[in-house]
Amino acid sequence: MAQALRTMRLGSETYPIVLPSLRDPRLHLAAVIISVHILGQTALGFRVSVPQIMSAILTCALIDVVWVFAKSKQIVWPASAMLTGSGVALILRLVGMERGDHWSWQGWHLFALIAGLSLVSKYVIRYRGSHLFNPSNLGLVVAFLVLGSNVIEPLDFWWAPLNPGMVAAYLIILIGGLLITARLKLLAMAATFWLSLATGLAILTASGHCITAAWSLRPVCGFDFWRMVMTSPELLIFLFFMITDPKTIPTGRSPRILFSVLLGIACTLLMASPGTEFGAKVGLLAGLVLLTPLRFVIDRFFARQSIMFNSVRRAFLGGLATGATVVVLAAGIVVAGIPAREPAFASSFAAPAVSVEVDANSLPEVSVGSEVAALNSDAASEPEQVAIDLAEAL
Repeated sequence: MAQALRTMRLGSETYPIVLPSLRDPRLHLAAVIISVHILGQTALGFRVSVPQIMSAILTCALIDVVWVFAKSKQIVWPASAMLTGSGVALILRLVGMERGDHWSWQGWHLFALIAGLSLVSKYVIRYRGSHLFNPSNLGLVVAFLVLGSNVIEPLDFWWAPLNPGMVAAYLIILIGGLLITARLKLLAMAATFWLSLATGLAILTASGHCITAAWSLRPVCGFDFWRMVMTSPELLIFLFFMITDPKTIPTGRSPRILFSVLLGIACTLLMASPGTEFGAKVGLLAGLVLLTPLRFVIDRFFARQSIMFNSVRRAFLGGLATGATVVVLAAGIVVAGIPAREPAFASSFAAPAVSVEVDANSLPEVSVGSEVAALNSDAASEPEQVAIDLAEAL
């Protein structure tokens, strides 16, 4: 996907300059991610600044250029490295960062450090000549676990009300994701993961799962939780652009389908126990960290075993094992979600008894500014109810 177009002379030596082809999928992916970054700065109020984004991207670019030059004596355009930095900057958020602070240098060193270490993991954690983990995925999960929710956090599941900016974001992610994954023949894998996660979270939702989120005045429970996660642009970015890295997934259609199913199960189990959005988002990302090394096991399994049953007995035993596995996993999801059940949240967040009832008709017309609506989903979707709750609590 790259071609040497020219050379550069440094001292007495001449070195080739290798640039990517315009058909390189990495350039197409970069166009999608950069478009989302631009929308985030101009229309969606992302809590990330241009210096933070550029710190992550340029750090990865510099490390990659130096590393590749030292090994090959070529000056290679760092397409993959810049994607790693851009991906880290898209997901990473600094706690306390204000919306609209586009040129803040606050915490830029954390973006550079996390992005740089993410890329370095690609060079040092290897197996059979290939990097073992998706670098941005591994770096983000380690950073969230080490630094914690008081310092950094992932991008929110809920970005903004469904305004023109959000419509544009959905279109860019969906169209770009579908075109890129279809070209790489990974569309079935992405769809399978979505269905697997949707099924797992549906079981979790039916058990009364809840989380707290900064953008909601009340716990997000039941179907609202399922809908929020499964329609989140962050989830779409994860399934289109993170789990489909061709170098960190199994080879072949059937192994990739199995990988996607297992990934959906792993993500569900890791998202079940935390009662916060931070925990749910880290659980989603951590599922890929845990499953990625298993791609070699899955490849080996399909290389040695035929998945077609050649007898009625084998078909029966296979179906029995599958059914038992489904039952056990469903029970495991329900049990794992016990700490985040709706009754527990109801007792923790129950409002004091209110002896006053406010007639909605007695209140003036409620209007919510765009800046306020972008901060909170309740204020955006139910402003009248928020006003009533506030009036009754006074």
